[in-house]
Amino acid sequence: MRLGVLDLGSNSAQFLVVDASPGAPPLPIRALKEPVVLAEDIDADGEISDAGIERTATAVSRILQAARRYEIESFYAFVTAAIRDAPNRESVLDGIERAAGVRPQFLTGAQEARLTYLAVRRWYGWRAGPLLVLDIGGGSMELALGRDDEPELALSLPLGAGRLTRAYLRGDPPDLHEVGLLREHIEECLKEVRDRLLWEGQPRRVIGSSKTFKQLARLAGAPPQRHGPFATRELRQGQARRITRRLAKLSARQRAQLRGVSQPRARQILAGAMVAEATMAALNIERLEVSPWALREGVVLQHIATLVETDDILPLTPFALAQQPETDPVITTLAGHR
Repeated sequence: MRLGVLDLGSNSAQFLVVDASPGAPPLPIRALKEPVVLAEDIDADGEISDAGIERTATAVSRILQAARRYEIESFYAFVTAAIRDAPNRESVLDGIERAAGVRPQFLTGAQEARLTYLAVRRWYGWRAGPLLVLDIGGGSMELALGRDDEPELALSLPLGAGRLTRAYLRGDPPDLHEVGLLREHIEECLKEVRDRLLWEGQPRRVIGSSKTFKQLARLAGAPPQRHGPFATRELRQGQARRITRRLAKLSARQRAQLRGVSQPRARQILAGAMVAEATMAALNIERLEVSPWALREGVVLQHIATLVETDDILPLTPFALAQQPETDPVITTLAGHR
């Protein structure tokens, strides 16, 4: 079965095409991408301008047109925090529906956290043990903690890199006062969940699963994307701290010249780095790994789980129905046969 997932975020519209079947990993066929770059079209209240709505609708229309060649059976379209939390969200969705004939759905922050966790859990497998998953998006940061398919804790904080850049980092590069205010805000937000997460103890593995973590790991020397999904990519707390200090001194144009930093994300990568650094420090995370699977793969896996139907069911007998012997069974030992 060929499925698609359309993920509409603040920077781009991305369409993942996969071959999927029960019991098998979703195999990527093609990843399509159209720029949206809503950062300049979102005001202080989070409302998206008419120009931003039009550009977003056009991007979705173009990406769906390109996806037609792949003979996709069905797809799931959703928006993330930048559009989900916009006061004029319905106007944005109306514009997309008029232009592209599809009305994307929106996931709550907790749903995003659970689906991202599901993808990461499947990628690393059961032997990975308890996992803490961090995902820094444009509008929010999701955290999920657990050891099973369903996390024990899944939550979302308003610590998206794009959101924080618009609210705090207005200079290019920002001045020390702006950086200081943002650092205080991040630390204050993290206080809400720090004690709850530390109460659970240190997970065996900490995983970062967003584009922000991929870019930070690349800045720390991790292999580029062309090395494939099985290459090991990681980020250490000390590296995150040094990268943050370096990025704070550069303009967006200078950041875009760094390896692994794309031009559309160059302005917000500093805020993303500050969130990553502060989170790792608050939760005593010395090292995290970067997962190639994230939210889009989680959506596919969730869909596959709903397709499993089989008549090959092994019947179970309720244990309470088993007949109890009138006397205790005799246990014969080898010694009794001498």
